[in-house]
Amino acid sequence: MPKLIAFAVPALGYNILQSLNGTMNTIWVGHMLGENALAATGNVNNIMFTCMAALFGFGMATTILVGQNIGRRDVDAVRRVMGTAAGMFLGLSIIMALLGWYGATWALHMLATPKEALPFALGYFKIIFLAMPAIFMFMLIMMGLRGSGDSRTPLIWMAVSVVLDSGLNPLFIAGIGPFPKMGTEGAALATVIANYLSLAGLLIAIYREDLIIRLRGHELSYLKPDPVLVRTIIGKGIPMALQMFALSFSGMMVMGIVNREGASVAAASNVTGQVWNYIIMPAMAAGAAVSTMVAQNIGAGKWDRVDKIAQQGIILCLVITATMVVVLTVFDEAALSIFLPSTSPAMPIARHIFLVASWGFILFALTFVLLGVMRANGAVWAALIIISIGMIPGRLGLMLLLRHHLGQDGIWWSFPISSSLTAALAWIYYRSGHWKKARMIAN
Repeated sequence: MPKLIAFAVPALGYNILQSLNGTMNTIWVGHMLGENALAATGNVNNIMFTCMAALFGFGMATTILVGQNIGRRDVDAVRRVMGTAAGMFLGLSIIMALLGWYGATWALHMLATPKEALPFALGYFKIIFLAMPAIFMFMLIMMGLRGSGDSRTPLIWMAVSVVLDSGLNPLFIAGIGPFPKMGTEGAALATVIANYLSLAGLLIAIYREDLIIRLRGHELSYLKPDPVLVRTIIGKGIPMALQMFALSFSGMMVMGIVNREGASVAAASNVTGQVWNYIIMPAMAAGAAVSTMVAQNIGAGKWDRVDKIAQQGIILCLVITATMVVVLTVFDEAALSIFLPSTSPAMPIARHIFLVASWGFILFALTFVLLGVMRANGAVWAALIIISIGMIPGRLGLMLLLRHHLGQDGIWWSFPISSSLTAALAWIYYRSGHWKKARMIAN
């Protein structure tokens, strides 16, 4: 438990900083440039999130491979995995940057971006996609370091990135001092500069401290992707990426259903979602810690420790998530008033949503840990099936059915009920032990 907590706390800090960075940038754009600019950046950021979700699965596969090789004490294998992944990520991110630059107009029209937002969106789209190589390489290195057991170094350099991005945003947006006035393009340029500088700092730190994932001399040849490792990273990464898509798709469909209930309900749902993001963060961090520790112990052949790690991870996640849910339910108005005035007609709706649905995140935390354990051994397709059933026929199907019978309340009850379904499926599959027969890579 102490090691689990020591690993999870920096990972939690990383997740919080990442969310705060997006929140701060949204505040700058919204207050300094208005609603059209906010709509424009929101459209582009959704596209970026989809691109990042596609590569997130490959990063997770890399984390697990690194973790298992750390457990085997095979340093050369760790560096071969990182070299192959870096070569893949760099190539894919450059392609995405070029597609973003030359395909911006087409993509924005495909999204039906409002005409009044298009002038703000086009330049922002082109410039921010230039940050793709830095964003993807930073994400890969962060995941590689986590696989090696280091969650502190990524936290430090994420903090640097957040400070730079949030600090440069208003300077480039408004043209303060010697900085040019660039509007939304300035917000994008701030993100580009922050990401490349923080990536450079992270690389310098890795080589200065001689961390295990660094490549030197003949090891630089590992940047040429190894076909066997490429097949493994893609084969295991695709289902993990599809899990992200299942969550994203479910979220977009829910948004469409909620929007039909009117502006106040949509605003209330959006605000509760903001608070829920912070409730689930500890479970995400603990799940990442559990996955890394399990991968290392599987690599070391210490299967007797795997169930103990899972048990400790479940206890940690349930205690933290349940505590947050109880505290925020008691002080729900104070938490929600950060985003809404207390006199807003959306406030009582938001409080009701929070009361009905928030307890489901306790079960979602359980699911996150169990799937993290199973993914650490390569059981990625089972995790995808469980998430897909829980989110699409589970959440969306229940939402439509219950909405017909319970009205608006049916939407909110679908969250905890679908979370219960997903947790039950994860628990049944975990207890069956079939996931232990999976393998990340053929020996």
